[in-house]
Amino acid sequence: TYLLGIIISICGNVLISISLNIQKYAHVRQAQRGSKPYYTSATWWCGVVLMGVGELGNFAAYGFAPASLIAPLGCVSVIASAIISVVFLKETLCASDIVGGTLAITGTYVLVTFAPHTSTHITAHLVQYYAISWHFLLYLFIEIVIFCLLLYLYKRRNMKHIVIVMLLVALLASLTVISVKAVSGMITESIKGQLQLIYPIFYVMFVVMVASCAFQIKFLNQAMKMFDATEVVPINFVFFTASAILAGIVFYQEFEGLALLNIGMFLFGCLLSFVGVFLIARNRPKIKQQERNFIAMNKIPGKIYLSFFISFP
Repeated sequence: TYLLGIIISICGNVLISISLNIQKYAHVRQAQRGSKPYYTSATWWCGVVLMGVGELGNFAAYGFAPASLIAPLGCVSVIASAIISVVFLKETLCASDIVGGTLAITGTYVLVTFAPHTSTHITAHLVQYYAISWHFLLYLFIEIVIFCLLLYLYKRRNMKHIVIVMLLVALLASLTVISVKAVSGMITESIKGQLQLIYPIFYVMFVVMVASCAFQIKFLNQAMKMFDATEVVPINFVFFTASAILAGIVFYQEFEGLALLNIGMFLFGCLLSFVGVFLIARNRPKIKQQERNFIAMNKIPGKIYLSFFISFP
C-alpha cells in the first residue's frame, strides 16, 4: 500500500501548488483592480477548495505509507509551484531553478526508492503500546525540555532568530506527524471494518493533532512576519522533514530492520531534496516588510509544509 500513499501524497502536493498559484493570481488581479477584497473572488475560493482537497490527500497518505516516506515528498509542492509560477504567472526562470529542480527530483526518486516500504496497520492498541514505550517517553521528555528552553529564549530573552522560531515549529511538527499518522491509520482501519474510533487514544491523538497544528500556524505566522519567505520556506522544509523522519523512527520504529545501505541512500536523497529546495526558494522574489500581508495556508503535515502563506501586494 506504500505506492498508494506515495501517489496520494504527490497528487495532494501538486493540488496544493496549483491552489497556491490560483490564490496568488486572484490576489494580483484584485490588487490591480483595487476594488473588492480578495475573499469575494470566486477564483480565490476555487484555490481554497483545491487546497483543502490537497491537504486531505496528504492526511490520507499517512494511513498508507511510513511517515518518513511521506514527509520528504513535500518538496514536490515546491517543484510544482516553481513550474506553475514560471509557465502561468510568467515569473523569471533562473539557472539555479533548473539545477534546484533537478536535484529535488533526483533526491525524491532516491529517497522513495530506498525508504522503508513496509507500513504497520495502525490500530488503537498499537498506538497505545508505542505511546508508553520507554524510547518514545525519553524522546518526548527531551523534546519538551528543548521546546521550553527555546520558548524561554524566544519570549523572555527576546531572541528573534529564525532558527529558534523554526525549531519551535519543527518540535511541534514531530507531534503533528505522530498524531496525524495515528488518526489517519485508525480511520483507515475503521473503514476496512475494524472499528478504532471507540478507543480513547483516537481522541487523544486527534486533540494532539489539532493543538500542535494550531501552534505551528502561530509560530509560522510570526516567522513570516519577521523574515522573508525565501528564508522561511527552505528552512522549514528541512526542519520539518528531519523532525518527521525522527518521529517516524522513534515512535513507529520505521527504520527497524532496514539495511545500512538503504538508510544511507535515503538520507542522501533527503540531502539532495534539501539542496534543491534551497536553490529554488532563494530566487523567489522578496517582499518588502511593510508591503507584506499573509493568509494562513498551513500545510500540515505534509508538507511543509512549504507554502504556509501567500504573499500579496
